[in-house]
Amino acid sequence: MPSNNSRRAFIIRMASVSATLAAGGAMAEEQLEGLGSAASARRDGPVRFDYGVASGDPLSDRVILWTHARRRFTNLPVVMRWEVASDPGFRRVVSAGLVTARAQTGYTAKVDAKGLHAGRTYYYRFRTLFDVSPVGVTRTLPRAGVESVKLAVFSCSNYPAGYFHAYGEAVHAGAEYAVHLGDYIYEYPANGYASQDAAALGRTSVPATEILTLDDYRRRYAQYRSDPDLKQLHARVPVIAIWDDHEIANDSFVTGAENHDEATEGPFDVRVAAALQAYHEWMPIRTPDRSDLKKAYRSFDFGDLLSLHMLETRLLGREEPISLLDLVNPATAPAALAEFASPDRQMLGQEQVSWISQRLYESDATWQVFGQQVLMARMEFPVSILQALNPSNTSPEAIAAGARAVNDYLAAKATAAINPALLTPQQQALLNPQINPKLGYNLDAWDGYPAAREVLLGTAAALGKRVISLAGDTHNAWHSDLTLLDGTKVGEEFATPGVSSPGLEEALAALPPAQTTAIFRGVIDTLKFCDTYRRGFLLMTFTAQSAQGQWYFLNTVKSPTYTVAQDYTASLAA
Repeated sequence: MPSNNSRRAFIIRMASVSATLAAGGAMAEEQLEGLGSAASARRDGPVRFDYGVASGDPLSDRVILWTHARRRFTNLPVVMRWEVASDPGFRRVVSAGLVTARAQTGYTAKVDAKGLHAGRTYYYRFRTLFDVSPVGVTRTLPRAGVESVKLAVFSCSNYPAGYFHAYGEAVHAGAEYAVHLGDYIYEYPANGYASQDAAALGRTSVPATEILTLDDYRRRYAQYRSDPDLKQLHARVPVIAIWDDHEIANDSFVTGAENHDEATEGPFDVRVAAALQAYHEWMPIRTPDRSDLKKAYRSFDFGDLLSLHMLETRLLGREEPISLLDLVNPATAPAALAEFASPDRQMLGQEQVSWISQRLYESDATWQVFGQQVLMARMEFPVSILQALNPSNTSPEAIAAGARAVNDYLAAKATAAINPALLTPQQQALLNPQINPKLGYNLDAWDGYPAAREVLLGTAAALGKRVISLAGDTHNAWHSDLTLLDGTKVGEEFATPGVSSPGLEEALAALPPAQTTAIFRGVIDTLKFCDTYRRGFLLMTFTAQSAQGQWYFLNTVKSPTYTVAQDYTASLAA
């Protein structure tokens, strides 16, 4: 359906007007304590809620509330009263208190609003003497008896790459909760990745440099949170989020990142500390361990219907990725393969593995859902193709060689399906995993950590759990079976397209999208569906009978006007 930013802006303005009208007359005397005097409020200027309000990490009896508040003329702290009501007019306030936005937190403020009832919709706001925030809508998690849950799933929202239409459309699609799987911001400079249209779109990154310091990260979050579609999502739906790599630096792992040079950018752990402080300031996330901000893994129980386990796959346990070129180069393959196949190779870290194993054991929910960043399903190509598709060689000859390798393998597969007796010796070799093994083409995903994946999925299988993996990171949509090494199916993966970051249509610009899809579907046996060229979001609906994914795709993120299509739906029976 067509949409535009003016509609989003109108909604936000109306929310502000509604909040102001709802505030009515003066607060009761007991409510004014701690909010300062009228004289100081006039002197210091009005309070600005430039980035709206947000809620997140809902539980059955509480939810995190967030805002950013700053006075126009001073840098003094802003003391506010927060209120949660069961009605939009705030006649029935059910929870309230005081909270302060101050310089030490970048003028953000968060509170864990407690004393709420399960499975209820609530309205919330922040107030000073004369100023009031927009009104937000949130909801708690249900306890028993829930019939269905709708989750909007997002990933990869790159401000300079295009508009965030997907956020607003998820609200219209009826999402009750939102799950953000990372790359909520990007760390690149203004002339960096996916920024070629930024100036024309009025979305040039701030600050202009690559972000490294706490102030840098805060400014980048502020820019992203100024987007009207993102404001609308946060004001209407509680968000459950976890970071991926770009909230820190590209392809992050425990001790470093592809996009971090300690010689010129300083110690990696200093950058991580700044990035995570800003994340916890700007996101409506409950902080499980304030002494270690990396420990963001946590679970959310939606009654006895589903348990959502948010995993941290970047900074706690992930070892440095192994180079695909090292694995396919005969000179380096033996050592690289030994490291790659090591049973001790970590993705989550032992502490997190123990935690998720215990949560799977304890949960009686129908669905066990992993909310995590990167593809867990096998996206493996035979070495014959990987060797031919050298990303550093884009000459016509190299492209032709890659095409021949793909065609030869697909022809061998087709022949084996029709009549194996017709296979030539060369085709038999192509289909022999001892001669032509398969490897993941993206070793930054779970394909780069096969032993860790086997432990996680094997644990779920041993416990008899119905598993769903939600994933992001690739900017494209995927639907796949989740299997053990022996081929046993454990569950399915539903992966969301990016909100705005470009996908395979840019990396494989020489191939029509239909041809790219045919190659992936032809080579990867466990892949059921993929869309390699459109942005959007995923809407998951869970019932006791099924887990259903609906992919919503935008025709463009480069224009304020656009259309949205819902082209593919997949279900997994309980």
